[in-house]
Amino acid sequence: MTMKQALINCPSLANSSLLELEEDIRQFWNSGVRWFHIDIMDGHYVPNLCYPVRLVADLKAKYPQAIADVHMMVTDPAAYIEPLRAAGADYVSFHADSTHFVIRSLRAIREVGMKAGIVLNPSQQVDVIRPYLDWVDLVVLMTVEPGFAGQKFMVESLPRLEELSKLREETGKEFLISIDGGINYPNVQPCVRRGANLFVTGVYTVYRQPDGIPAACQRFEQEMRKGLVE
Repeated sequence: MTMKQALINCPSLANSSLLELEEDIRQFWNSGVRWFHIDIMDGHYVPNLCYPVRLVADLKAKYPQAIADVHMMVTDPAAYIEPLRAAGADYVSFHADSTHFVIRSLRAIREVGMKAGIVLNPSQQVDVIRPYLDWVDLVVLMTVEPGFAGQKFMVESLPRLEELSKLREETGKEFLISIDGGINYPNVQPCVRRGANLFVTGVYTVYRQPDGIPAACQRFEQEMRKGLVE
């Protein structure tokens, strides 16, 4: 870990009320947030439904410089690649166990100009992604079971994060490591120290805080930076 380690606050829009989504995005943007995590769920891979691809297009239309970090929890990720490209998605991630054609899907995402990500569930061995690393720009480590916002961080994820960081160092790859699920202040610095780059934030950090989104984002940025100090 060095001071060059990228640290990114990436709010999950799944935590927004649909009636307040636009205002939440505006407040995040005005607070300096440039990455937005957009979950797409099909009701099959996980027992829940979440945003349509159109949200990506709407976000990019209003905030062209925003980074749309799309997390697909779907049984046919390949079917979403072209619609997401057309919508302007930047990063597109899918679960390693959601398709028999992981490398084909990763390559297809990159071939249309997007960054490709792979998602690891808590029950999967970290090493399962080793065959895919030549085609991966982002690895999302789920620190809750996928499908629902607001769950508690699984502390057993920290050794897994350490293993993932060692795999990145060992292979000489430069993929970002994203932590998705239950991020709270007690686990931010331990995750930073273990090499995490991107934090999918929610109700424990930047949403529904008594002092509002701008103050919460500033506080979270400070907490991330503290993790860089040994």
